[in-house]
Amino acid sequence: MAESPVMFKRTKPKHTQRARISTPDAEAAPTIGEEAEVEETPSAVAAKLKKKSRAKTKSTLSFGGDEEEGDGEAFKLKKSKLSKKLQLGKSSIGVPPSAFEPTLARPSTGPTYDAAYLSQLKASTPSARPTLPIGEAYDADVSMDVDSPSQMSALSTIAGTAIPSASSILAAKEKRDRLRKSTAGEDYISLSLTKRDDFSQGPHPESRLMREEDELGDADDEFAEYTSAQERIALGRKSRKKEAQKRRLEINEMIVDAEEEDEETQEWEQEQLRRGGLRPESAEPAPKPVYKPASIPPVTHIPTMAAAIARLTQSMSELTTSHAEHSAAMSKLGEEQRILEAREKEMRDMIAKAEEKRSWFSAFREWVESVATFLDEKFPPLERLEDEHLSIMKERADMIATRRRAEDEDDLMLFLGTPPSLRPQSEEVDELGRAIPSANSPQARANRTAAREARRVRRRAVNQQARQEEEGFSTDAELPQGDEEDYRIAMGRLLSDAKEIMADVKAEEFRDPTVGLGKWFGEWRTKFSDIYTGAWGGLGMVGAWEFWVRLEILGWNPVERPRSLDSFSWYKSLYIYSRPSEADEEEEPELGPDGDLVSAMITTALIPRFCRILEGGGLDAYSASDIRRLVDLMEEIEISVDKQNQKFELLLKSVHTVFSEAVEATETTLAPFLELNQPRFDPAAIPARRRFLTRRYKLLRNLLQWRKYAGDRYGLGTLATRLVGSSMMPVAESGWEVGGEDTMRKVAQALPPELVPPSLRQLRAA
Repeated sequence: MAESPVMFKRTKPKHTQRARISTPDAEAAPTIGEEAEVEETPSAVAAKLKKKSRAKTKSTLSFGGDEEEGDGEAFKLKKSKLSKKLQLGKSSIGVPPSAFEPTLARPSTGPTYDAAYLSQLKASTPSARPTLPIGEAYDADVSMDVDSPSQMSALSTIAGTAIPSASSILAAKEKRDRLRKSTAGEDYISLSLTKRDDFSQGPHPESRLMREEDELGDADDEFAEYTSAQERIALGRKSRKKEAQKRRLEINEMIVDAEEEDEETQEWEQEQLRRGGLRPESAEPAPKPVYKPASIPPVTHIPTMAAAIARLTQSMSELTTSHAEHSAAMSKLGEEQRILEAREKEMRDMIAKAEEKRSWFSAFREWVESVATFLDEKFPPLERLEDEHLSIMKERADMIATRRRAEDEDDLMLFLGTPPSLRPQSEEVDELGRAIPSANSPQARANRTAAREARRVRRRAVNQQARQEEEGFSTDAELPQGDEEDYRIAMGRLLSDAKEIMADVKAEEFRDPTVGLGKWFGEWRTKFSDIYTGAWGGLGMVGAWEFWVRLEILGWNPVERPRSLDSFSWYKSLYIYSRPSEADEEEEPELGPDGDLVSAMITTALIPRFCRILEGGGLDAYSASDIRRLVDLMEEIEISVDKQNQKFELLLKSVHTVFSEAVEATETTLAPFLELNQPRFDPAAIPARRRFLTRRYKLLRNLLQWRKYAGDRYGLGTLATRLVGSSMMPVAESGWEVGGEDTMRKVAQALPPELVPPSLRQLRAA
């Protein structure tokens, strides 16, 4: 707690009756002439002073009566500061007043210093020092004895002419100490009115030096209220509050006391000033005012008409100029007021729009968060079903590829021999002892041939065109009836599972993206188009709409089941959303700020999905119908997506991967037979070679048809040349006269001129 400052409280003076203290000494003071006449001995003067000091002091009270010294404390008259200043300013007798102090006119009671008196005083004053008698020696002890006037005069003479020695001073001190200790001595004159034994001698009684604290005390009791000796530090909350209130009250009292004027005190001070001569006895009356007549103005001439007209003209011009300036200022202020009002209106509109924007975006944010929660919950089952669809298609493609490879091996063994790796081994038995049929056993080959003949007969009975096709030219991509039935059941189950994803969704804005996404993003584009365009709101909507697009195309193979893109509901919805402006029936509406969102959806959702389907077994390189449907699909996609688009390039690369895998599979199957190359005489060898070359010729035609659309990207021409040189030419040369030449002539005619190998150029020319 900070120490509070010391507050000196002014005590209000008591209004007591003051009485003038008589000064008899002044009245009884002898004149200079009387002092010259009266002569007293030193012993008489010392006895008189000693008797006076032992007498009881009496104080004369202003209200009468005497009070003894031993009865109590003497009464002290309190005077104001002004009276003290007057008391201190009074000059002592014989001291001339200061030049700055006013002199008082007092009655003269002393001698008159005229010329005769001054001459007499000068004649009686000795001009030389008195000399000691011859033969008298100075004794310090004798000189300190002032029993006779002659000794006193001698002492004064010696003191004025010579410096006493140390021994004389010590003897005088010892004599003075003896006289001080002796109370009966009449020649000892005490300088104090009280005895020394009446007070405390202090810690060093033998010393004549007295410390200030021994003389005046430690002032703890006298100045206690100014030194905070009696102040107590408040520790409690209530005590601190009480001390603060007390301190405020004391301050207020001091302020009131300082502002209060005591009339009696002022009257007394004024009276003291008057008595001291600092204020005149009576104020002189103020001089009476002397009448002074008003001065007569100088004669003015009567103004002329021309001067008046000129003055009026000048005033009129000044007023006109001032009026014009004021009018311009008023018009300027009016224009500024209109501008400020327009700005105020704009600011109000901006505030209203900002509040509307804030509320709308707050609701939009809540809705977007709900959509994000919905997609987080529904996307995992959708992706699981997409993977399941790919696995079903891959399983079907593997079954067809395995059967086609087995048929090719059967045909190759008929006209090139059986390689050691494909020769039937000893019969293997299972755990129950049953024989496991070998894939290359004669019985297995006979079963495959019978199944192939049955499929061919069934296809020719249904399709008239298949009757005209030569053997080996058909796609031969049908599954057996049991496998085909399993495939249809699996696809039906996949589609039913896709419907179950949205079975628990009841809100229409989540079931139909047009009601939810189309509505909210459409309002955003309409109300805040600048923010919508800067934030690429259309692409954001496409990213959210992708779930419903992928759900709608789930289970669809664009090669197996041809269907145009505009037949889907998402295509129509995005097409309408991308063209918000209305147009005539004959003209197509213009695109909005988002551009064609259909193209964005195709590149974002459809092309990556198509790439996975084609590479996962959805496209059969030996099927001409698949290639035709694929070309149609690519042309439809090309309407919305540029060929130079990176996503479109990925789709072309996926198709190239399918053809490359087909060529590599042919080379892998043919390699062990070409190494063996042991033809044998078999009537079935000639149709077998023809069937093998016809399948490769169909693969080449499909490859060339795709190259015609896609161009020579990713080395499609090189791949076609590789198929002819590494797979078809060796087989055709082994039976050139029995069908190889005819097949290779067709190949030379089908190949573009730049892709025809040198060995086939003669056949092309023929």
